[in-house]
Amino acid sequence: MLYTAHYDAPVGMLTLAGDGRYLTGLWIEGQKYFLASLTELPETVDDLPVFKQVKAWLDAYFAGERPTPENLPLKPEGTAFQWSVWARLKEIPYGQVSTYGALAERLGTASARAVGGAVGHNPISIILPCHRVVGAHGSLVGYAGGLDKKRWLLAHEGVEL
Repeated sequence: MLYTAHYDAPVGMLTLAGDGRYLTGLWIEGQKYFLASLTELPETVDDLPVFKQVKAWLDAYFAGERPTPENLPLKPEGTAFQWSVWARLKEIPYGQVSTYGALAERLGTASARAVGGAVGHNPISIILPCHRVVGAHGSLVGYAGGLDKKRWLLAHEGVEL
């Protein structure tokens, strides 16, 4: 069974998805690939323990704290390659950015374009911080939630654009 809940964030309404134990998705309303990883119609249940935990994390993040995703039960749906890219996203520190090329280099077997595809299909926005990935020379490119949201998230973290 799949479940969803909602969270009103400064960047817009967020939809959380999970299986009861794990967070499987977090999307900004209207973003590209919105709810794309859901395999069945979900039931809306706002008070599941996993959703309470994620909402507490989001409260801390939007309050300017620097929570890390290590203790959150995350289970994004994707390929082994996507998982390897998403794991690298968690390594980009709060308030810093990396490039698609740098991530590809760290993976050792991927092109920047392949990394960009995996980053773009990240189903757990904000927590798996794909907004911290920029183009070559720091150019602000690509974000499934929209460049205005990416700009806001980076500014919130103190990144100078």
